[in-house]
Amino acid sequence: MPQLYLYLPESISKALKERARARGMTISRYLAELVQRQLGGDWPPDFFEEVVGGWKGEPLDRPPQGELEARENL
Repeated sequence: MPQLYLYLPESISKALKERARARGMTISRYLAELVQRQLGGDWPPDFFEEVVGGWKGEPLDRPPQGELEARENL
């Protein structure tokens, strides 16, 4: 697995360490997850359960849309 090095401002480094610690992850693992999320092209883990299936309110109803209007051809 390739190893990368990067330089960050102190404030960003501190925030990165705090967020990794809050998630119970090493900094390397946390960064790898961020990069994979941005570049991986896949849906984030549990996306459909948390976002799409996460509606807790009343069922949504779509009102009637009416008739499609007739337009002139171009």
